[in-house]
Amino acid sequence: NGMVGELVYGRADIAVAPLTITLVREEVIDFSKPFMSLGISIMIKKPQKSKPGVFSFLDPLAYEIWMCIVFAYIGVSVVLFLVSRFSPYEWNLEEQDETKDPQTPPDPPNDFGIFNSLWFSLGAFMQQGCDISPRSLSGRIVGGVWWFFTLIIISSYTANLAAFLTVERMVSPIESAEDLAKQTEIAYGTLDSGSTKEFFRRSKIAVYEKMWSYMKSAEPSVFVKTTPDGVARVRKSKGKFAFLLESTMNEYIEQRKPCDTMKVGGNLDSKGYGVATPKGSALGNAVNLAVLKLNEQGLLDKLKNKWWYDKGECGSGGGDS
Repeated sequence: NGMVGELVYGRADIAVAPLTITLVREEVIDFSKPFMSLGISIMIKKPQKSKPGVFSFLDPLAYEIWMCIVFAYIGVSVVLFLVSRFSPYEWNLEEQDETKDPQTPPDPPNDFGIFNSLWFSLGAFMQQGCDISPRSLSGRIVGGVWWFFTLIIISSYTANLAAFLTVERMVSPIESAEDLAKQTEIAYGTLDSGSTKEFFRRSKIAVYEKMWSYMKSAEPSVFVKTTPDGVARVRKSKGKFAFLLESTMNEYIEQRKPCDTMKVGGNLDSKGYGVATPKGSALGNAVNLAVLKLNEQGLLDKLKNKWWYDKGECGSGGGDS
């Protein structure tokens, strides 16, 4: 049916359109060399940009790293306390100063009690220092290792903090087909007819088989009649519907107002658009040569960049999102 039927029944001599080259079509019509490469991709509604929150200062480092820092802080403080207990150089064994006021309480025998050890480690971590410092070699080694550790952590944290606080980030709930397949909150579907639906129906890859099983049994139906219907459903779904369509159309719509859709992840397959002619048509060879010439001259890529990105309305460059 459609353009393929027009060619098969001799009612047309050539079909120039985004017609995907597939095995089923190749059996009844001829295709030129691909004039554009593409694949099945995922379109979702662009998530809202998240602004920094109260605890955004924790974002530059992962939760696991923060927990490791806390345990390291406690561990170093305990080690410093124990080292100070066992080292004679940390004990104040001098005789009481005779000129000292008798009412003044004596100096503590060891500066590094557990609380002072915690205070010393905290001061070093905050890059503020402390009014006491280890006198023994072992204590200084522990302190030096902790200083070096805090230097690396603080430097890494500072380098990332500015970017995390000044750049508004978009957090996408879906990044790949695997993410779609393993969840049920976000519905997903394809055109009701065409090569994309056929790809999932025929696929033997476990992830795509699982996706096809979901799509064919979903209620209400996740198949749409036309691409504009699918795009409209994505826009109205408030992030609860993902549309599987060819990457060329996905990238084109992403660059058009109202700029509220985006392509996520890589392509699910690799294929191309070709110019179609009736089986055995004399036009086939001439079209092939023309496509190859345009491709070698770089005109096909130039035209795509012109109409997809240079004339885009959303102010972002080309490429995958």
